Amino acid sequence: MFDGWMFLPVNCLLFLLFAGIAIGSTIFWTWMLIDCVMNEPSYGNDKLIWIIIIVFAQLLGALTYFIFRRQKRN
Repeated sequence: MFDGWMFLPVNCLLFLLFAGIAIGSTIFWTWMLIDCVMNEPSYGNDKLIWIIIIVFAQLLGALTYFIFRRQKRN
């Protein structure tokens, strides 16, 4: 009665949505990592700690850096 062709547009839209989120979050993560490496001042171990947080916490670490550190520096 139901075949797979009926749900093809929904499947394509879901794939594009999740692919866009994945690509966008990867670009954001890379941007925050590069920003930290290039612009973070080296007071003690601050830069190293932020790099470790961004690398190991992935998107959550990048969001934390963006919210707390990047805004304070500007």
